[in-house]
Amino acid sequence: MATFLYRVGRLAFRRRWYVALVWAAVLAAVGLGALKAPGAVDEEFSMPGIESQKAFDLMEQRFPGATADGATARVVFIAPGGEKVTAAENKEAIEKAVTGLGDGTQVASAVDPFQAKTISKDGSTAFATVTYKVKSTDLTDASRTHLEHTLEGARDAGLTVEAGGTALAAEGGPGGTAEVIGVTIAAVVLLVTFGSLAAAGLPLLTAVIGVGVSMATILALSSALGLSTTTGTLAMMLGLAVGIDYALFVVSRYREERAKGRTPQEAVGMAVGTAGSAVVFAGLTVVIALAGLAVVGIPMLTKMGLAAAGAVVVAVLIALTLVPAFLGFWPNAVLPRRARKSGRIEESTETNGGARWARFVLRRPIPVLLLGVVGLGALALPAADLQLGMPGDEAKPTSTTERRAYDALAEGFGPGFNGPLTIVVDGEGAADPKGAADSIAKEIGATKGVVSVSPARFNDAGDTAVFSVVPSTAPTDEKTKTLVKTIRDERPGIESGTGASYEVTGSTAMNIDIAEKVQAALVPYLTVVVGLAIVLLLVVFRSLLVPLKAALGFLLSVLASLGAVVVVFQQGHGAELLGVEQTGPIMSLMPIFLVGIVFGLAMDYEVFLVSRMREAYVHGESPAQAVTSGFRHSARVVVAAALIMIAVFAGFVGESTSMIKMIGFGLASAVLFDAFVVRMAIVPAVLALLGAKAWWLPKWLDRALPRVDVEGEALSRRPGTDPAPDAAPDLEPART
Repeated sequence: MATFLYRVGRLAFRRRWYVALVWAAVLAAVGLGALKAPGAVDEEFSMPGIESQKAFDLMEQRFPGATADGATARVVFIAPGGEKVTAAENKEAIEKAVTGLGDGTQVASAVDPFQAKTISKDGSTAFATVTYKVKSTDLTDASRTHLEHTLEGARDAGLTVEAGGTALAAEGGPGGTAEVIGVTIAAVVLLVTFGSLAAAGLPLLTAVIGVGVSMATILALSSALGLSTTTGTLAMMLGLAVGIDYALFVVSRYREERAKGRTPQEAVGMAVGTAGSAVVFAGLTVVIALAGLAVVGIPMLTKMGLAAAGAVVVAVLIALTLVPAFLGFWPNAVLPRRARKSGRIEESTETNGGARWARFVLRRPIPVLLLGVVGLGALALPAADLQLGMPGDEAKPTSTTERRAYDALAEGFGPGFNGPLTIVVDGEGAADPKGAADSIAKEIGATKGVVSVSPARFNDAGDTAVFSVVPSTAPTDEKTKTLVKTIRDERPGIESGTGASYEVTGSTAMNIDIAEKVQAALVPYLTVVVGLAIVLLLVVFRSLLVPLKAALGFLLSVLASLGAVVVVFQQGHGAELLGVEQTGPIMSLMPIFLVGIVFGLAMDYEVFLVSRMREAYVHGESPAQAVTSGFRHSARVVVAAALIMIAVFAGFVGESTSMIKMIGFGLASAVLFDAFVVRMAIVPAVLALLGAKAWWLPKWLDRALPRVDVEGEALSRRPGTDPAPDAAPDLEPART
């Protein structure tokens, strides 16, 4: 591996114009393909195998022409203080507003609250439900504007009017501020780390090129492969993250090799042969983690993982080819300022901060290990109380009309009105489908925890009915989850008496089912990803204990970050500091995202840090000296990479949406724990205690595993790779 990549690096250096032109041609080709490709599809979120999805599919089948996932708007009218909505003026204003709401070209229906009797007991509040013919993503700007203007007209009549529902859902995620902040901080960190604008700018430039290629490819293939507009979100975030990291490690190793007196071409070859080998295996661990998302069984998540894995592969190829090509164009620009001015590069023999820290840990391994494990263990304890769900309008800031509508409905009608359950009755095999539906509705209505049941609505064939059930508790309340389970558990007895079957769906039931399925998939996902990564690390480090230690350390950091998320977003401690106005369950996909993304980044740091220790050990240093050497060469770069990732993820905490805050906080804390506690403290402490045993591998396993030579042992034996003694370092521009 090292010898092959050494040749790749030298070839890219010599043929830099060809390499640059090839990547430019690739970027132009996929960019042109993206421009000519049809627009990305808006893929429907589906979760095969859960009851709520089956019921949803049945509704789509039995009610042709009706869009089961059509956009809705729930408009809440509140009378002025002390008045009732039934007062003549207020009633007239509401009826006028409802008539206006029904005039939209994309509107299917607008239900008058006085006809539907959706008026609170005290008469102060009423709500109208507006149903659209299309999904929220297909609503035109004209339809949204018409809705807003109609609501303003009712407000002008003296009513308080708020609206929630999918019709008002804002498209997209963060507006780009987080990315700009992250890249800016990354530039500052790189500049401080390298002390050179060129060295700081090169990783950023190549990372942006890699992301450009990846995103253009996703857009070009979106129609053919059925990729949605959200598929590229994870690819962009991770492509930028690992793209900076991988280029950072290659450039850092190149500077080290130049400091040893090697020529630019030879230094590039050695950098790609050693650091590039680590990049390849670090990239493979990330690809394993992302491709493993297919285990969860969510098609959209599988596509996101595979697209992001493709972006990581592009980042690896960029680091192995385009980075050495750019170093060929400007071989001296990335060197420290003193070297560029003086014309000499001196290899530093001084002990730096990384080496001093390693020696500190080596002298006190047990206290450092105990402090790190106990500290992360304490942070992980709240994760035992993790409640998964899908925060809705209740998690939005009170400045939004959706949140105010949610609160008004809860106050006027009860918290369950914000998350009604939908019951789909399949009476195809019943002698009297309508009678069966009425009996099922009556039985469910008598269940403890049910406030009301709406009249059943039948399809044209008369064999399928749909009605709503309003719980007495909020959508995210554990009692609502228990109610759904109770209704489903009662099904055998009810179905045997009516001859018809029924299923529970709706957004509340869907969120409950998704949370349960994700929770059940978490252990298999961890088993597959961690198991494959341990095998890969066995090949890289040729050690039995180092991969196990890496996996256990990762699990500890992920559990600690999940615990921190629970403390803030579920229990509410410190929530105000982050601008979180409402606590509740943790987003269902959060643990999966956390495991997939952080596992890849954690293994990056593990490979880059420990591979330098392995390299030093293979080249004859004692186990303790190898730990110190690894930290002396890699600690600063690993710290810089971690700070960049923390900055990128922490930027999302400033967003207004609670879910985005949660993702940003969780990822930032996980990288913080893994990089600075696990990799920088627990890892050297464990290696200090294990000594030479850390690199032990059974002989039979040693013979069975392929040899990949990540540490570049073969390169040290190649003639001409070592700098000549007393040779003056070459600072002349490279020539082909």
